[in-house]
Amino acid sequence: MSPALGAGQPSIVPPDQSPSVETVSREIPRPVEIQRDVEFWIRVYSEITTLQGFMHDERHLGVVYETLDLALAGPPGSSQRRELISRSRDRWIAGLDAAVHALEAGTAESVTGDARRVLQLWGKDATPARLREARAEVRFQLGQADRFRAGIVRSGTWESHIAQTFNSLGLPPELAALPHVESSFTPSAYSKVGASGLWQFMRSTGRLYMRVDDIVDERLDPFRSTEAAARLLLSNYRLLGSWPLAITAYNHGPGGMRRARQVMGTDDFGVIARNYRSRTFGFASRNFYPSFLAALTIDQDPQRYFPGVTRAPELQFHEVQLPGYADIKHLEKALEVPMGTLRELNPALRPAVWSGERLVPRGYRLRLPSDRVLSPEEFVARVGAHQIYVAQIGPRAHKVGRGETLHQIARKYGLNVRRIAELNGLDPAAKLKRGRVLQLPGDRPSTLAELAVQAPTPAADSSL
Repeated sequence: MSPALGAGQPSIVPPDQSPSVETVSREIPRPVEIQRDVEFWIRVYSEITTLQGFMHDERHLGVVYETLDLALAGPPGSSQRRELISRSRDRWIAGLDAAVHALEAGTAESVTGDARRVLQLWGKDATPARLREARAEVRFQLGQADRFRAGIVRSGTWESHIAQTFNSLGLPPELAALPHVESSFTPSAYSKVGASGLWQFMRSTGRLYMRVDDIVDERLDPFRSTEAAARLLLSNYRLLGSWPLAITAYNHGPGGMRRARQVMGTDDFGVIARNYRSRTFGFASRNFYPSFLAALTIDQDPQRYFPGVTRAPELQFHEVQLPGYADIKHLEKALEVPMGTLRELNPALRPAVWSGERLVPRGYRLRLPSDRVLSPEEFVARVGAHQIYVAQIGPRAHKVGRGETLHQIARKYGLNVRRIAELNGLDPAAKLKRGRVLQLPGDRPSTLAELAVQAPTPAADSSL
């Protein structure tokens, strides 16, 4: 059950940004040109785990040369695993060469081993010219079945909110399967290029729809990032006019897909996927929509692919909007909620908040266990107006950079050099070692209680 609106239900989209349902197509096409690609990704997601992988052709995904067993090849990134994959790639390049030689020598009917398998896999497309091109297209794909199954389980935690959010914008409900491709429904997921969260937003894109800074990073909040993803997908659709292009733009960017459409003179994704060539439109972009369709296929019939799998129950919580700034450690004590529970329910809060260097900001919708139902007035009474501040505290630590002096640091933060020196047991003229962390003096801002005391008492009405 989702939290009631009065209990702080996550906001979705301002009314003036919501389109009428009629303006958005709810059809998710399945072009026949990419069906074999979809079938390949279904196999990746359901047949082989992260201890296995396919050696396959990069452009003809129906061509899978072999399934590699990585169980004894060391952990990901290990030299043993790299060597095993490299040997397999070399083996099939050699197999392609042997097949080409057999075709040119007229001995294709009598070949055996890897060359025979190459010819069988390529069938009528097995020409010398095509197989020579295929030498550069031999690619390894790691299995994902164990991750996908775990993602199905986790998806139950947020599926109701995702469905409600997408429905409020008139978006196809099938889009809810997209996190299977992006993060396996892992809210804490980080990619090597800097994308973060359930919906894998880059920092620059995330800032267009959410708060992303050193205090709050809403990319890590499944509820806030779902609302942002819905708005981004809607924006892509409005620009591109079809869901295959809009969904691919989630990976490749709307500008990139608009260029693809212009170059190819069509919005038919099947044609674009097969024929569009661009330095940036690589394997990941070309396969984003097929992998989404594969994920959707499995998500709609999970028992077929993972017998016995069940989704986790929906997350239960209550939200209260902070009327001011508060120390998370004080909230833990005042509200009698363990810090671990607060962390689990509020993943958007950054380390500076959990360490006490910064306060939970005013207006933040603090998520609490479902049995902590508090009105704003009850929240202030429990926490105490003397513990709710009217402003954020500044950073109370500084990591010394190359060549920095106490005078430069003091000037940067508007502080007194001697106070910083005294706090850290230093002489004001001391040379600082790069990387040292200095504690900075800082007074706490006024509280709501202090502000109430400072407020002038209204003058008596002389007319009475």
